[in-house]
Amino acid sequence: MGGAAARTPGFYAGLSVVTSLTTVGLKFAAWHFTGSVGLLSDAIESLVNLAAALVVLFTLAYARQAADRDHNFGHEKAEYFSSGIEGALILVAAAAIIATAVPKLMHPTPLEAMGLGLLLSVLAALANAACAWALLQGARAHRSITLEADAQHLLSDVWTTAGVVVAVLLVYATGWLWLDPLIAIGVAIQVLFAGWRLLRRSFDGLMDKAIPENERRAIEVALETVRREGCDYHLLRTRQAASKHFADVHLLVPGTLTVQQGHDLMERIEREVGLHAPSVELLIHLEPLEDPKSWDEPGKPMVGS
Repeated sequence: MGGAAARTPGFYAGLSVVTSLTTVGLKFAAWHFTGSVGLLSDAIESLVNLAAALVVLFTLAYARQAADRDHNFGHEKAEYFSSGIEGALILVAAAAIIATAVPKLMHPTPLEAMGLGLLLSVLAALANAACAWALLQGARAHRSITLEADAQHLLSDVWTTAGVVVAVLLVYATGWLWLDPLIAIGVAIQVLFAGWRLLRRSFDGLMDKAIPENERRAIEVALETVRREGCDYHLLRTRQAASKHFADVHLLVPGTLTVQQGHDLMERIEREVGLHAPSVELLIHLEPLEDPKSWDEPGKPMVGS
């Protein structure tokens, strides 16, 4: 993990671009030599990998910019646009595969030079698998949804290639030419599901989805300690912004506490949360426990109004 953290997200994005360029060349060569529409569908998906890798490269460069006057919380949410664009590109690729495969299903054509074509496809799959493994290490080290999405897409491509290779071998063994375009359509359906998953995850992020339950629980455990000291809390709200996680809470303390004592209490809670959920940026709003208005919630009528 230490080596992965030492490399920047841009390094992994560049690695993905180079790998995608390599696999596009290998897979289109495999299709050229064999004429297999199944291998063509695999090559088309690799074009999506390349487009997605380029989007990742530019998105990560933007997302890693420091917070500024117009973006006080940083630019990390740009990563959700990247995964959304990748999901949309996958859907386009699936449509292209189906459009190519259906005519071949009606009028199958014999395959040629299958040995060379399969060898090139296997080499492409190995390159994708190695790159996906590296991207997953980078995603964990940098908590990057963009790198994780790209890695999962490449792993999906590996399995797609494996299925296509098996299909081509079956065509060779059985002589059932219609099996080749049928497998291509199956690949397209699998790709559709992958695209849908990326789009849904991107939507969740843009809609400020809550942080993972284990992180929320770490915050609650730290806050529960104040209840044993005569304090209380409410309105704990959380949201994700790619690698950054945010939480805010209203902390209710006796009105007799000094400003210094209230500040020390908040710092203690923040330290505790930082130990168990270091990615969470916690904002605490201090209020007097005795004031009924301290219990008001946004969107509800104020007490006594």
